[in-house]
This record gives sequence, C-alpha cells and structure tokens, in this order.
Amino acid sequence: MQVPASLKRLLDGFSEMGLVVGSILFSLALTPSLLPREALIQGLLSGCAFGIGYGIGVALEWLWSYMGLRLPGSKYTHWLKIAVTLGCLVLMAACLYQTTGWQNSVREIMGMQPVEAGLPISVLLIALLPAAILIYTGKLLAYGVGFFSRWLVRYVPQRVALVGSLVVVGVIATTLFNGVLMRAALRAADAFFLQLDGVAGQFGTAPTDPLRSGSAQSLIDWSTIGRDGRIYADSGPSKTEIEAVIGRPALEPLRVSVGLRSAETTEARAQLALDEMLRIGAFDRSVLLIVTPVGTGWVDPAGMDTLEYLIAGDIASVSLQYSYLLSPLSLVVEPEYGTEAAQALFNVVYGYWTKLPHDKRPKLYLNGLSLGAHASQASAQFFDVLQDPFQGALWVGPPFTSGIWRWATSNRQAGTPEWLPKFGNQTTIRFTNQGGGLDVPGVPWGPMRIAFLQHASDPIVFFSYTSLHREPDWLKGERGPDVSPILNWYPVVTFLQLGMDMALALEPPPGHGHDYAPADYIDAWRALIEPPGWDDQAIASLKAAMVERFARIADQSAVSK
Repeated sequence: MQVPASLKRLLDGFSEMGLVVGSILFSLALTPSLLPREALIQGLLSGCAFGIGYGIGVALEWLWSYMGLRLPGSKYTHWLKIAVTLGCLVLMAACLYQTTGWQNSVREIMGMQPVEAGLPISVLLIALLPAAILIYTGKLLAYGVGFFSRWLVRYVPQRVALVGSLVVVGVIATTLFNGVLMRAALRAADAFFLQLDGVAGQFGTAPTDPLRSGSAQSLIDWSTIGRDGRIYADSGPSKTEIEAVIGRPALEPLRVSVGLRSAETTEARAQLALDEMLRIGAFDRSVLLIVTPVGTGWVDPAGMDTLEYLIAGDIASVSLQYSYLLSPLSLVVEPEYGTEAAQALFNVVYGYWTKLPHDKRPKLYLNGLSLGAHASQASAQFFDVLQDPFQGALWVGPPFTSGIWRWATSNRQAGTPEWLPKFGNQTTIRFTNQGGGLDVPGVPWGPMRIAFLQHASDPIVFFSYTSLHREPDWLKGERGPDVSPILNWYPVVTFLQLGMDMALALEPPPGHGHDYAPADYIDAWRALIEPPGWDDQAIASLKAAMVERFARIADQSAVSK
C-alpha cells in the first residue's frame, strides 16, 4: 500500500523529531503552573512551547546527522512517520482533554469560578499562530545559516564554514532583536508613557489642603506629579474616616509625592521631597515611612491605607517617582534606575533623621511592593546604618532579582521551605504569607525588623532562570497553601509557564499571585510596628472594614470608567 503523494510531501516538509519534541512540550504546557490561565493565554503558551520544542527537535536531529549517525532505511519509513504523527496527535488530544480539570485545580484553590468546558478547542486554535510563527522563523534562520555556509565554504573548510555561518546568523538575529526591534519597542513605550504622564498634569484639580503635595502652599507643582503619584498623594483615609473605624481620636495622615518632572535630577527631586516633608511637619509624627513605588509612582493602597488606620493617622510617608514605564517593563529594562532614586531619597531622609534627638524623632521604616521592594532593599547600605539603625522594613512581593531577599532565602534554615523560609535566629529577618509567620513565640525582635510578605503563588517572587533546566526549591517538599498539588516541574516548559505567569501576576483575586490583600498587610504591619490600642477583636473589625472600603473604591472606579 502506497502513501499518498500529497501526504508524503507534507510529512517530508517537517522534522519527525521536531514534531515529537514539540508535541511533548505542547502537552506539558497544558499542565498547571502557579496561576490559572484563560484560553487565549494558554493557547499562546502552548503554541510557543510547540514551536520551541520543534526547534529543539530539529537541532537534535541535525546533531545526530552531523555526527555521521544514520537510521536504517526502510520502505516503511513514511508509515513510521505517519505513526509518529498520529501518536503526537493522540498525546496532544489526551492532554487537551485534561486541560479544563488542570486549570480548575488552580482556580479552586484561589476561590475562582471554574473555567468553561470549551477551553481545549479554543486553546488548540489559538496555539496554531504562535507555533507557525516560531517554526517558520526557525526555518528562516536555518536558511540563513545554509546561505552563509555555502558562501563561506569557498574560502574555508566545510566545518569552519558551518560554525562561521552559525555565528554570523546568530549575531545578526540578536542585533536585530535586541538592538533594533526591542530598542524601538522600548523607545515607543517610554515615549507613550511619558506622554501619558504629561497628559495627567493637564487635568485634575490640585488639592486645597495645604498639607497635601501639589496644593497652592506645596513646594511641589501639581502639574509635575504623574497620574499614579497624584492618586497616592491625594487619596487615602482622612482623619474623620479613621476615627469612624477605630473609634478613637486620630490625626490627618501626611503623604509627600514627588514626580519625575518635579525637578531636573534625582538628587534634586530627593532634596525637594525632604524640603516638602519639613514644610508639613513630617518628622513630628510617630512613624515615618519611606515608600518606594513601582515604575510609574504607584503605591499600593492596600498597604498604605491599612497602616494609616493602624497608626491612627500618626504617620508621614514619602514617595519618589523614578520611571515612566510600568513595573514589569522597568524590572526588565531599568531596575538600577529605581535603585538610584531609592538610594537618593533614603540618603537625604536618613541623613536628616539621624541628626534629630533620639527621643524626639519618629520611628523610621522602609516599604516597597514588587519593583519598589527590589529598589528599596538596595537603598540602604546596612553597614552604613549599623551605628544608628532605622527600625525596619516591610518588603512585599520582592522580585526574584532582589538582593537581600535572595541572600536570606538562599541561606535559610535547613528544612524550611523556600516559599516560607526561616532565616538565622529570626531576630532580624522574617517571612510571612497569608498564614502569618512574623510572630515567633519565644523569639523577640532585634533593634531592626525586616519582614518579607510573599505568596507561594507569586511568580514575580519565584520565577527563576534556572527553572529552564533545574527543579526550583519551592516545588520540593511541602507545597505553599495556594499552589496546586498536581503542579510538576518540566525542563523548558516550567520556565515558559512561569514567564507567562509573571505577565498574569495581578489577575488572581487578592491574597494570591502578586495581588496582596489588605488583611495580610494588616497582620504584617501589626507584627512589625506593634501599634498600641489593638487586640485581636479590634484587628478583625479593621479587616472587615477594609474589605468594605476597598470594595467601595473598586465600585466607584468601575462607575467612573
């Protein structure tokens, strides 16, 4: 029985090993990761996995041939190809059938509605496009290698020509991607967000409260504060709102926000922030917080508002914008730029704070979420503050690039999980998540308190380049409370899954992924600062009030849109 000519030509156009490896990676990409995925995202992920797997298979097949190895010829070769193709289709179909259950295993843990039953078909159709793009991009690169190799072989030995062509095509492709396409995209993104930040300065009414940044009495012009910086500066609970919730007298919380356009240089903006703090009497409060925002100047209201309630408004906080780009872009493109701004602000505030009498100055804390946590950790050189240490820091969702977090996690006590480690004698550095962990019975805090709030399901925290070829530690042993029990590590695939999870980190409900809930902030701030006047019952009432507050804010935001 002869194989139809059209089918034979189609099969000859593809690599058997490429199809096998591509199908395996496609199927494994359907398995659960840290976060649930909708059909569009899952289709893109699986399509990319197939395309990359196909490329790996082609490379293995080429290496086999390059080493002079051959499979024995047979008249049944084409039937073998058909059998391999059918086997790949069966594998993908079986895993597609399981997709809905796999995704719902993650959604159930996070209290989300189950996904619809039609997910597999949508995933398959969507996956075709990225798979085709990657496969034919690979074919184009292979054609380029062959073209240069045929030209070079006129002048050098064949193997030298092959190596040379690989280098030439690799350099050209890398230069085009990083030097042309990526840079052009980043320039366009920077220009767009710069314009967006400037447009924000043309609208909105400056606050009338003289204690607010951007008011007529402020040293900071309202038009120079970006959109996210304005939200931080001119929002938050008022004295009246705090008193209504906690049932006792409160002060008006103080917030200082400096935009990128507020002064010419980073140092000048930091000095402007200090001058504004002195103008409003920030150093007269009991608590002073240096909060490093994410990218565009955004400060998490769940963290800031809850602390102001706990302190009864007796707090001043200061924030300095350092980028026009969104946090994920800033993390990839300019993480050290955020560090420079955080260091400048810390240096001027800490320098003034240390000159004040110890019994008359506020307690000084640092805070940051995501990229803000990364930059905040690098803002203070700990050997420089040992003589006069600040009181502590709460770093939330610290990115995998964070220096202090990485060092403490890598040097954790033996037997403790990476997603909730114990470091040293726990007098200085502690870790917490939705289940608490900052209160350690019998172990008092030291003079400086460092707390990391992180979710086991947060890919911003637990992404790792080594997951490409090695199982991450957070998957070994006991799992985190919101990590699927059927999540497994697979080479290449888990790396791709975590990369996609990073883009979806804010999609899960509060308390999971990279979305940190007010209740978790309350527990962390309470253990770190120990504000007076709070017992467990009062804390429970505050948590309930915060749920209502943020639900109301979300409803108002939805109406305004």
